Formats: sequence, structure tokens, C-alpha cells
Amino acid sequence: MLWTRVSGYDIAVEVLWQVSLDELFKERVSQGVVVTGPERDFTVKALPNGLKPATRYWFRFLIDGAASPTGRTRTLPSGHVKRLRIAVASCSNYCFGYFNAYDAMAKDPDLHFVLHTGDYLYEYGTNEWGDDQGKLLGRAHQPPHEMVSLADYRTRHAQYKLDVGAQAMHAAHPCLLVWDDHESANNPWTGGAQNHQPQTEGEWLKRRAAALKAWYEWMPVRDPINGEPPENYWRTFVFGDLATLVCLETRHTARAEQIDYSDHRARIIDDSSRDQFLKDVLGAEERPMISSSMEKVIDSSLRQSVAQRQPWRLLGNAIPMGGMSLPDLTSIDFVNNRADDEDIAELLWKSRWNLPWYTDTWDGYPRARERLYQQCAASGARDMVVLTGDSHSFWFNVLADDAGNNMGVELGTSGITSPGDFLDLGFSTAEAGRLDQHIAEGMPEVHWTDNLHNGYLQIEITPENIHASCIALNTICELLFTTAVIKETWITRSEGTFGTLQMQLV
Repeated sequence: MLWTRVSGYDIAVEVLWQVSLDELFKERVSQGVVVTGPERDFTVKALPNGLKPATRYWFRFLIDGAASPTGRTRTLPSGHVKRLRIAVASCSNYCFGYFNAYDAMAKDPDLHFVLHTGDYLYEYGTNEWGDDQGKLLGRAHQPPHEMVSLADYRTRHAQYKLDVGAQAMHAAHPCLLVWDDHESANNPWTGGAQNHQPQTEGEWLKRRAAALKAWYEWMPVRDPINGEPPENYWRTFVFGDLATLVCLETRHTARAEQIDYSDHRARIIDDSSRDQFLKDVLGAEERPMISSSMEKVIDSSLRQSVAQRQPWRLLGNAIPMGGMSLPDLTSIDFVNNRADDEDIAELLWKSRWNLPWYTDTWDGYPRARERLYQQCAASGARDMVVLTGDSHSFWFNVLADDAGNNMGVELGTSGITSPGDFLDLGFSTAEAGRLDQHIAEGMPEVHWTDNLHNGYLQIEITPENIHASCIALNTICELLFTTAVIKETWITRSEGTFGTLQMQLV
């Protein structure tokens, strides 16, 4: 999918697109004309036909002979695939800093694809999260108020696309996309969102429709076809005989409303009442995460992958899947000493009762997670590699179902610019590092985590193993930056092509 946006016009305009095997466009292999106008905010999409698999192409757009900057792209492979390299990105908040991680991806000539797992942009207005940093850097959100209308969402998308790193990444690599919450509003579910107030912001479904329309306009994805509802966004990508990637929709088609701890806090007074809350409230049967239509896509994609004996099955997943119930933090002096801080007091209370860190993640929908695990198992896929964003932290997790059976691994990426929770709460770097270690030691499914760095995850897949590297940036406050690998892991199998996955940290 080729994408651009035309500036400087107020009526419909014809745009010529061209695809070539060379950067000088001497070997053009496909071209066509697209008409765009105000009805789609002058965005342009083109889907060339007849391209060869596993091939790099260059593309450009022309209006009245004037050419756009040249971009390059790559088609999906078919047949035997020896190696696949994917960058996993998440949580790019314009206010917090420059999208240097995107720039680093653009400069990687060996990268094949970028998987963005959501929170590509944020809906917040001035005097909200990130605004102080945005003013310091000259990157305050536009429009200055929270996005609600179609014009708001279009304006914000346009602002994010002005970042030089974002432009470089999109011009260098194809982007596979999953949406999360902030593309529309914070913590949405099928009937609303945490920061949507109907009395002042109108009907939720109208706001959601505006958000999704702008997202489809401004992102390099295929538009819905044959009357398919725009919220039914799920994609399966097949990389020859090596891997299948299924991207999940967990926000707008089935999700039940999130549980708010404040509604139940007074009832949790001992281990017994805590267990009852986890079973009857968080674990209620009628709290789905993904729709029946999405389940059918997952089932058919996984069964096909297993039948074709691909070694790897990947899930593109917006929110953490692994169990992340907080270990007790009350014995840590530098945390307990700040119990008068409202947010830290809440953290301490959850840790006291070993409750899930967040109820907006899969931890808040344990029955839905178990249903997904059982569906994967029924498809012959107890070896999922889950690629996750959302948490602004790096994660290496080993997943297990309720019976303790290994279900695969989870590789989580940090935020492009959004800060980790511990630093955002005001802990020092050293304190946040100690909390990371305490978290990893106290959460059974977590093998390692890092809440300190912005960056992205790089995974290299071969038939034998997966090598994952956490790429951290030294700064997001300046355009001159360096990167470093801060942790690596190898994913292998204990036995055969479909054996249990093993994680070995480096």
C-alpha cells in the first residue's frame, strides 16, 4: 500500500503514482492515477498490481510534473524464506520528544518490515499528559484541545506525519499496523472510553467513527471493502514458509468495559476477598476482549500455518498479554516513603494484594485470555510469539495458561517517546532500575523487563530460532542521537518443529 498526502489544494486533484525497480525510475513496472480531495483530506493511496514477491521497489507521486520525495517498499515473500527482520514499535507521543527511533529504523538497510502495535498518536490536549515537555521542545499538540471531531483527528495525524523520523521511516519500509486506544481515546471499549464524556463530547460512536475515518485516511492500510465495518480491522500476513503474523483487534469490536479498582477497593480486605474479586469480577465469563469474527480469523490462520508446517506463528498484539500481578512493594523504602503521593499509594495498594498492574491489559480479562490460549491450542499452536506494545517498557515473558501449560513467549517493546511508568511517577533512574529487577523477580511469567529506555524491538527470524534485541536511544530531546542494544534473547524449541518454546537471555 503506497501512501502520501497532497498539500496546497482545495479542490479535487489527480495524482500519478509510479513504481520502479530502480531509484531513478528507469525500470518502471507499475503506475496509475488516483483522484483525491477534501472528502478524504487529500490523502492518497495506491495498491499496485503485478509486483513480484520478496522484492524491493521504489515509488513516487507526481502532480503536474512535480515529483514527491522517493520512497522504497518491499513485497511479502513467498516460497522458502531464510530470514525475516522486523522492527516492533509502539507509543509515539509527539509531545515527549522526537521520533528518533523511527529514524533509526529508516537507516537500517537490513530491515524488512515495521510492525507498529498501536498508540501511533495520542488524543490529549494542552494541560494533559506530556504537555509540559511538549512546550519545552516546541512540540505541543495541535489542535491544542483533546481530539473529538473529524477535523481534530485529521489535524493531529497531520502533525505527527511532520516529524522527520516518521517521514523517514514511512519512506523507507512498509508498515504493518495494529491500533490501540489512543488512536481514538484513552481505554475505549465497545460502549465508550475512559476520557469520553458524552455530556460534553457527544455520542461515543460518532467520535469513534471520526477517529477511525481519519486513521484509515492517514495510515498506509487498505480501506474496508464490501461494506465491512471500519472497526473490523484485522490482518493476517504470511511470510512464505517461515511465519504467519495475525494482528489482533482488541478495542472496538468486542471489549467489555474495564474494571475500575476504585469501585471494589473497599471490599478487598483479605486474601479471600481478593481471590473472590479476581474470580467473580475480573474473571467474569461475560467480559470478552475479541469478537467471534476475529476468533475465526485467528483459528483459520493458525490452522493453515500449522498445516503448512511453518516454524513460527506471531500475534501482533496491542496490550501486554503476560500475567503482571504486582509483587509486594511495601517493603521497598523509597517507594513506601512516598505513600502520600496518590498514584504511588495506588501502586502500593495493588502490590499489597498482588493484583494485576492494569485492568486495561489482558490481565483485566483473564477469561478472554484463557479462551484465546485454548483456541491457539486447539489450532495446534501452543507456541505463539506475541509481539506487544502499550506499556512503554521492554518485556521478555514466557506465557502459560491456567493449567500452567507453556503457550509461547511475549516480546514487548518500549515506547518510541512515551515514558515508562516508574520514571513518569518521579522515581530516579537507579530507583526505577531496582523496581524493574523486583518486578522481574516477583512476576512468574516475566523473565526480564526494562522501564527506563525509549526505543524499539528488533526481531530476526530464521527457521531455527528468533533473535530479539532491545534497541534503546540515548535521547529523544535532540535530533542527534545514538542507539545501543541493552538486552537480547534467543527463542528456540525444546523439541522438533512444534516443540515448547524456550527463552534464553543474553
